Amino acid sequence: MIALWILLFVLAAVVAAPFVLEALRSEPNEAEALGEFVDLPSGRTHFRWIGPVRGPVAVCIHGLSTPSPVWEDFAEVLAETGYRVLVYDIFGRGYSAAVPGRQDEKLLCGQLSELLHDQGLDQDLTIIGYSMGGSIATAFAAAQIERMKRLILLAPSGIEMRDRDGYREWRLKPLIGGWIHRVIEPWRMAAYVPRDPYLAKLVRKDVKRRGYFPSILSSRRGMLAVNQELEHRLLGREGVPVVAIWGLKDPVIPASAKDTLAEWNPQASQIAFEDADHGLPYTHGFEIGAEIRELLRF
Repeated sequence: MIALWILLFVLAAVVAAPFVLEALRSEPNEAEALGEFVDLPSGRTHFRWIGPVRGPVAVCIHGLSTPSPVWEDFAEVLAETGYRVLVYDIFGRGYSAAVPGRQDEKLLCGQLSELLHDQGLDQDLTIIGYSMGGSIATAFAAAQIERMKRLILLAPSGIEMRDRDGYREWRLKPLIGGWIHRVIEPWRMAAYVPRDPYLAKLVRKDVKRRGYFPSILSSRRGMLAVNQELEHRLLGREGVPVVAIWGLKDPVIPASAKDTLAEWNPQASQIAFEDADHGLPYTHGFEIGAEIRELLRF
């Protein structure tokens, strides 16, 4: 009987451990953040302007697991071109609040729309999205075509993705999927960090903050689970200028996604970097900026 109780206690401790660890994580320290904060209807959001006080605006949306400083190099090139660059942290990353609710198109496009409204940005929008940020940018552009000037996508999700870890289907299951994610994802993130030392430091900080891993899971079940064929076909029919940029050594987004996008939207311009993987904004930020510099002058 005692052995049974010990076994039950051990099982309960194993089940509870990832949830206890999450509760012990701390809130991000806003005093350390560059930029500003705004309390949007959907949640508190950290944002930053980079570049001149006046000029055309480009809005950059980061991906699933890396915060807004992923855009530092790319934004520097845009700023030199004369652009005012707005970057912000998606909920649960960087210094933005981890808000309740499914991280789907409604929530994440809502955050973007509210931030644009708060900053007085209504028309002629150049939206740039990386990885999951590409899905957010695509969904927003398809719903707000009349406001768009152009859409630029870096290794966007919503077209094709690889299951790198082999437990993607388990992640989508209620209860057990959430537990598996809470156990495995911290280990995976500890093993894989960006090669850029500054960004690696920020990611290591993110994995210690409360709400980060639940937000990652919610995004995987929400925004990342959506196929965006209809949105891309709509953007093509409506003539919204689209530029897609790919890394041909990307372990997350296969090279075949480039061909799929060409089928969905033959009007889209596409650029491929032979030596780039999924870290395009921070491994090739200067090169990508230089590649599209002339495009952004129009």
